[in-house]
Amino acid sequence: MYRFQNDYNEIAHPAVMKAITDTIGQRYDGYGMDKLCHQAAQSIKQRIQQPGADIHFFNGGTITNLTAISHFLRPHQAVISVSTGHIATHETGAIEATGHKVITTFSADGKLTPALLKPILAEHNDEHWVQPKLVYITNATEIGTVYRKAELQALRDFCNEHNLWLYLDGARLAAGLMSAQSDLTIEDIASLTNAFYIGGTKIGAMSAETLVICHPALKSDFRFSLKQKGGLQAKGWLLGAQFEALFKDDLYFKLGKHLNEMASQLTEFFTAQGFEFLAPPESNQIFVILPNTIAEKLTQQFVFHRVLLEDPNLSCLRLCTSWATTQQDIDEFKVTFLKLI
Repeated sequence: MYRFQNDYNEIAHPAVMKAITDTIGQRYDGYGMDKLCHQAAQSIKQRIQQPGADIHFFNGGTITNLTAISHFLRPHQAVISVSTGHIATHETGAIEATGHKVITTFSADGKLTPALLKPILAEHNDEHWVQPKLVYITNATEIGTVYRKAELQALRDFCNEHNLWLYLDGARLAAGLMSAQSDLTIEDIASLTNAFYIGGTKIGAMSAETLVICHPALKSDFRFSLKQKGGLQAKGWLLGAQFEALFKDDLYFKLGKHLNEMASQLTEFFTAQGFEFLAPPESNQIFVILPNTIAEKLTQQFVFHRVLLEDPNLSCLRLCTSWATTQQDIDEFKVTFLKLI
């Protein structure tokens, strides 16, 4: 039974595993002060063309988001997100638990725009409201869409005009950047955001994320917040080793291209069968809408994440391809699907 329910259900890419096992028998300084973290940080700064950026390693996305956002905001300030944003739906109120409100707005394609931000700023106009200060976006989004450079530039300009921080959650950054619909590079991400994180867990790492802080005003005392929030790892070299492997020979981007290519084959297949999607399939997450009869048969053969729809006769299944998805996996799914219908 192949599992399409997420892109982190296999342990790690062989290159990452080798980087970890190569540390056996070695001794390193703790808490990210080791040579492996230093090497990985240098590789990342060189790749994003930001030699002055601060690099911090984490072991998961939620701890990255809550540590970064709570550090960047003053007590009375809030973060703006689309209603499907990860901090608004899948982090158990982690941001609110740090004392900061998440202001949400609906977006059909999962992306924020200046037009969506304007009424929020207009409403939150004095000290009786929380003060919107940080704009939170994801790329790829939770529904698989990706930002274009013009869209990110428009957000950057709006944030500059209104004195807002722009923060990008890159849990699936490799998928977003390597989408056939994307004209963004990781260098663009670094130059257009104040801070962002490079997701590793969903692209072949065992468990690792990298926070990149670009704006000088956000850097001060960050390691204090990192320790206080439980994100400072004693064996930090294990995180650095994983990213050193992912950024060697552009493996990170090659894996992003692969999982998107696997997903595009599924998109073409469903389109040929006449089925529609919840959102335009642009990365490795495909939300296909199927009759319940077909969906029920499929769930007996494969594992999916299911999204509720208003129509009780239809089901939306999310098929999520990964760095480890093979051509054989895709071909076998197609054959099984055709037999079921």
